[in-house]
Amino acid sequence: MRIDTDIAIVGGGMVGASLAAALEPLGLRVLVVESRRPGLPGQPSFDDRSTALGEVSRRIFEAIGCWEGMADGACPITEIHVSDRGRFGQARLRAREEGREAFGYVVENRRLGAALWARLESGGATILAPAVVEACHAETDGVRVDVTSEQDQVEVRARLLVAADGVRSGIRDRLGVGVRTWDYDQIAVVANVEPGRSHDGVAYERFAESGPMALLPMPGRRCSLVWTFPRDLSEAVLSWTDERFLDELQNAFGFRLGRFQRVGARSSYPLALVRAHRQSVDRTLLLGNAAHGLHPVAGQGFNLSLRDVAGLAECIADDPGMDPGAPDLLARYESWRQSDQRATALFSDALIRVFGNPLTPVRLARNLGLLGLELLPPARAAVARQGMGLGSGNRIPRLARGVPLA
Repeated sequence: MRIDTDIAIVGGGMVGASLAAALEPLGLRVLVVESRRPGLPGQPSFDDRSTALGEVSRRIFEAIGCWEGMADGACPITEIHVSDRGRFGQARLRAREEGREAFGYVVENRRLGAALWARLESGGATILAPAVVEACHAETDGVRVDVTSEQDQVEVRARLLVAADGVRSGIRDRLGVGVRTWDYDQIAVVANVEPGRSHDGVAYERFAESGPMALLPMPGRRCSLVWTFPRDLSEAVLSWTDERFLDELQNAFGFRLGRFQRVGARSSYPLALVRAHRQSVDRTLLLGNAAHGLHPVAGQGFNLSLRDVAGLAECIADDPGMDPGAPDLLARYESWRQSDQRATALFSDALIRVFGNPLTPVRLARNLGLLGLELLPPARAAVARQGMGLGSGNRIPRLARGVPLA
């Protein structure tokens, strides 16, 4: 079996599906290869994972016709509270002070994925799932991808291959593209928790001796917790009972939300800042975590990838030859997006390194910095813009301004 297409996207997760949805109005042939069968069966549960979407990400989803399917279950972030445990430094960023209803929204991945796949299935994309890539070969004017799909062998010919297959990208490995990795020597423990008081739409960034934590508001009273620990404590932390975990969380977070009453299933993964040495090779482009992976506490990773999606779709839409894999098009995309990618990576990395430093002079400096942030509206505005995806100082993609491509 052979499929000829303009763009083949390997990976139908949130990044790959978002790109397919963004490309739909352009009239190109788009193929999505996904290793798992699409669909989100089962009833919503306490343990459903969620993603924090900045305001720019909301605009992108609205422009590509996906936001309506997410909006009913989206919890607005109306305030961000940043603090350093046991010290005087703290700052509050309020959306109303920036003239906005919210800095962003927390959406359950189940709902986000369902909205994206509904958009794909109603559009013109071809979907191969479950399917896996066995090999890919660069050719003069395209890429050949060998795919196994439910016992069938499929030969895909594409003018552009997009690798949106995650931080351990198989496509990236096949291309021989190396990555630069900064290991934080930490793990992230992720879980949903239920506090005694309503979160009222407040997102918390809390820096404790054990490591930084983020507590994001979810629909109802639930909060999504990302809590980092030194890697050598991983076995001990994961062996805690629910009661021990809640006690430790209470001690690190405090009682701003009352007493924590419940914790759901916990998962963990190692943390590192990862950046590919190159993002495009021979009509193949790395996207999402295949191109860059960030520390999760600042909540910038998926939002950055979604801005990359918007930038790539715009470059393709504006190309007079409509050759999505043309080397000069991919070079323009990389040149445009590198400023935002670099600034966002530095912002996330600096946040973790500064607040994770135990030295007394650094602690004093960061608490004075938080105090200054609390007292200076222009500083708060600058940090808020960075968090919403507006702080790179570079040209903002049309989709990120809420403007459809066609």
